[in-house]
This record gives sequence, C-alpha cells and structure tokens, in this order.
Amino acid sequence: MWQAGGLPLEFPVISLGEVFLHPTSMMFRNLMAMDVEVMLRAQPLDAVVLMGGCDKTLPALLMGAASAGLPAVVLAAGPMLTGSFRGERLGACTDCRRFWAMYRRGEIDPAALAEAEGQLALPPGPAP
Repeated sequence: MWQAGGLPLEFPVISLGEVFLHPTSMMFRNLMAMDVEVMLRAQPLDAVVLMGGCDKTLPALLMGAASAGLPAVVLAAGPMLTGSFRGERLGACTDCRRFWAMYRRGEIDPAALAEAEGQLALPPGPAP
C-alpha cells in the first residue's frame, strides 16, 4: 500500500464466532455487513482490502463494501482445518453443539468432551 502511494488504515469490525452464536452465526451476518458498511463510510477510504475466513464473515465483508460503494479486494484466510475424534472427521460448528448435547445427556464424560473439543479447530501444521 505504501509503495503504491496509499495510506493503509487497519480497523476492526464485529466478528462472527460460530461456536458462540446460537442457533447459528448466519442470523448475525447482516448485522456484520451493516457494521462493515458503517465503518467503511466513516473512514476516508478510496478502496478497501477485506480480510476474513468464514463462510459467513467473507460474504458480510463483501456485502458491507458493496453497500458502501467502495472497490474491494478480498484476502481469504482459507478453510479451517478439521480434526477427528474416535475415527470420525469433525466439523467445528455443528460438532461442537452435538458433543455438548451428548455431554449434557450423559453420553460422554468430561475427558471425552475435552478430547473432542481439542480436535474441532486445529491450528496450522501437523495434527496433534
């Protein structure tokens, strides 16, 4: 940005943490889009580089930039790595809720819940 004569400005907008939003973060995608639009309109910007990494966050970023009428480039963080629990491939959002429900019903113990949670959203690099 600097080399092209631009002045980069970094600022946050709300984030959609799927595992913390009930029943789904999809309900909050439009709220995030409105937040993005308002923040973009509030800044002295000619264009924007959007950074995100979720199937609801990226559309919200694009929707906000489109509503603000700004040219946008998207930098996608890429897919979240998946783990496995007892031979089953896990997806973070739905499996988190499923394992918590199993725990509340007494179908798994705290150690199994902790083991499953440790495999829901893996960091980059070799699997633990």
